[in-house]
Amino acid sequence: MKLRIAYLYPDQLNIYGDRGNILTLYQRCQWRGIEVEILTPGLGDTIDPEGPDLYFMGGGQDSQQIQVCEDIHQRKAHSLKLAGEHGAVFLTICGGYQLLGNYYKPHNGDELKGLSLIDAYTVAGNTRYIGNVAIERPNGQQVVGFENHSGRTYLGKGVTPLGKVLHGKGNNGEDGFEGVAQGNFYGTYLHGSLLPKNPALADELIGKALQRRYGTVQLEPLNDQIEIQAHQRALALKH
Repeated sequence: MKLRIAYLYPDQLNIYGDRGNILTLYQRCQWRGIEVEILTPGLGDTIDPEGPDLYFMGGGQDSQQIQVCEDIHQRKAHSLKLAGEHGAVFLTICGGYQLLGNYYKPHNGDELKGLSLIDAYTVAGNTRYIGNVAIERPNGQQVVGFENHSGRTYLGKGVTPLGKVLHGKGNNGEDGFEGVAQGNFYGTYLHGSLLPKNPALADELIGKALQRRYGTVQLEPLNDQIEIQAHQRALALKH
């Protein structure tokens, strides 16, 4: 089997160590003998919607998001929508998460149009949410990470959050939820990086992405002792 990953805008959306998510996906596939191809479409590039099976978009400052937003709508939006409709998996972090929805309204400047792959919108708040976060997903799985954002994201009716906040602020500090997990679209404010400390979520993404070409895939179990220790340590942090 082969997993094709597109790391969108690695030169613009690359703060807070989000590249570690790509490294985690790559390594967990390598340990299982799954071939991995990583593409890095950036400004000025186009995308084959039938190419990548998993798309990753990380976080960036408002100035970088403006650049990315303009390029997405000029060159990539239609292909990304087709890819999503055809089963490709999307993992988006912070700024990438905001662009997954309908729009992001920064403090200064015009509203940035999103991809509308999920029904959500984001507005800039007056304070930043910074600190360790723990959430519980509907299946009982706990996810840990670190948030650093002023954006307040609000999900539309019927849109499923990634999980319920156990500690931290989450999407907006009001409704008690964090991120989104709607079909094959995932978004979250959790940096850290997210996936090294949450191996079950990493495997969920890999399995769904492989399913696009190979049907239901049973991933070989890995020895996640170190990853679980990191997860438990992060879960114990309360500040």
